[in-house]
Amino acid sequence: MIRTFLRQPALTLPLAALTLAVSAAYAAPTQGPSGIAFYNAATPNGAHGDLISYRTTTVNLGTGAPAVKAWNVQYQSTDSVGAANVVTGTVLVPTAAWTGTAPRPIVSYAVGTHGLAQPCAPSLQLAGGTDYETANINAALKAGYAVLITDYAGYTTGSTPTYLAGASQGNAVLDIVKAASQIPSVGISATAKTAVWGYSQGGQSAAWAAQRHAGYAPGVNLVGVAAGGVPANFLSVAKYLDGSAGASFLFGGVIGLAEQYPTAIPLDTLANATGQAAIAKGKSQCVFESLFELMNHKLSEFTVNNQTLDQLTAIPAINATLKAQDLGADKVAVPLYQYHGKADEFIPIDQAVALKKQYCAKFSNVYFDVFPSEHIVTQFQAAPTVLTWLGDRFNGKSATSSCITLSAEPKSTANPGGGNFVVTLDKWPLIANVGLKTLGQTVNLPTTSTFSANTDITAQRLTGQLSIPEFKSSVKIIGIGSAIGLRITPVGDATGTAVLDTKGQLHVHGMAKADITVTSVSGINFGECKTVTPVEFPINFDGPVSSLGNGSLTFTGTTTFPQLKGCSISAILSSVMSGAGQTYSFTVTPPAPTKY
Repeated sequence: MIRTFLRQPALTLPLAALTLAVSAAYAAPTQGPSGIAFYNAATPNGAHGDLISYRTTTVNLGTGAPAVKAWNVQYQSTDSVGAANVVTGTVLVPTAAWTGTAPRPIVSYAVGTHGLAQPCAPSLQLAGGTDYETANINAALKAGYAVLITDYAGYTTGSTPTYLAGASQGNAVLDIVKAASQIPSVGISATAKTAVWGYSQGGQSAAWAAQRHAGYAPGVNLVGVAAGGVPANFLSVAKYLDGSAGASFLFGGVIGLAEQYPTAIPLDTLANATGQAAIAKGKSQCVFESLFELMNHKLSEFTVNNQTLDQLTAIPAINATLKAQDLGADKVAVPLYQYHGKADEFIPIDQAVALKKQYCAKFSNVYFDVFPSEHIVTQFQAAPTVLTWLGDRFNGKSATSSCITLSAEPKSTANPGGGNFVVTLDKWPLIANVGLKTLGQTVNLPTTSTFSANTDITAQRLTGQLSIPEFKSSVKIIGIGSAIGLRITPVGDATGTAVLDTKGQLHVHGMAKADITVTSVSGINFGECKTVTPVEFPINFDGPVSSLGNGSLTFTGTTTFPQLKGCSISAILSSVMSGAGQTYSFTVTPPAPTKY
């Protein structure tokens, strides 16, 4: 008996070691299957941030995108109530070697609203070339950073996204960093300097990641967070969206939060027949489909007894659930770059300003920029500023705070809610030139030229105005250099159509007309020679909606200059400046932000 007792440890030790080995082997990441089968969720049985499966993939990031190596990942994370869940995503690493002395920096890019249907998942849209955020992703890749894009929870087969469940989204953004580093030969270090960047839903996710980092994922070497267009106060944002152009975001939020908190928000008993049908349809749509379908609808249209938003949010369980998504309760321990559009028609700027004040009161290091534009435009307009700020964090530069400021608190300039979805460009800088065919010379328009426009996305109508100061340009006529005085006077408004399709592609087709007047030649006034009829400049553009804000909204083409009349040298000027084949290029660029 004594011998048996003494021998027991000698038998159990190998068994224990074998059990650990089997467990470790089971937990090791595996190569996932091809096709949609990759999105069949495994049962989480490890720690958050563990890589469950991976596969190489291809992504279509559009023209001019840098070459990358790409993987899809399935990894373990944690939802908003503390339960383990499984999340999918994409890992992108530039093929160009990183030349820095430290490991290649990481940007965990938190996407904005994509829609509730599985095909809307960022990983699937990146593969298909239909993701509307590729402009920002490409910009980060061109800087040499590894870019990680979580899908968030709910895009695995048979699931529904827990859209706007803040802690879940923040966790997913952090956990993909650890998961990505576990891909064999990925070239990503688990200790690399990491930044989080997100806008809109992504801005909410980024801010949640910032708040949760220290307690949830301290192993992530987080050096900065950029969060824009943040929905920080859910009651405030919900009231702003109800019955407005952005009503679909409220509707999607109801579905997503009900998925995460089914007891608090029992959709089956709250939704009427119209609401049940709309929920089913909403779960089958991507962001731009639902945006147009639900525009200006009130939540009460979809509820039993037509309960209003105020009535619903007065229910204690619903009220508590919404408030649980609010930001600002915790200090952010890393530098935070917060930004918002002054004309944001979806997420009110006042609650973003209040968030800044909450963070500053907790001694967070916050720098806040105000951009002049509305919601979609600001998302892409801010990218260069964001990347400069992130670059400074990666390079170890101290972050400046704007918590103490003498600047006036920004006030909203958004178009009124409850009407058409109108994107306004107010005196945006215009980089423009005209190519004179006969002379083979290019005339650059003044740098103070501007373009203003109201783009009514609902009515699919564009109305704009060119403003070009009178100027002089050096032009060689018959081999002799001359300073030509020019005046380009718009004739009426630039008009046309503007269509935003369900794939996030913008289509602008219209016409701008202008009289061109030669006011002097080499300082000599020969009288004013003006085109006998206005010059027609077709304004045509087909490309991603990101072009509205990132400086790539360019109208180019050829046109005909009519004869010039009205001065003593009109025949000479007409012979060298008039005729078909004249070229032009007009690029509308975003204005700079202001600090708050």
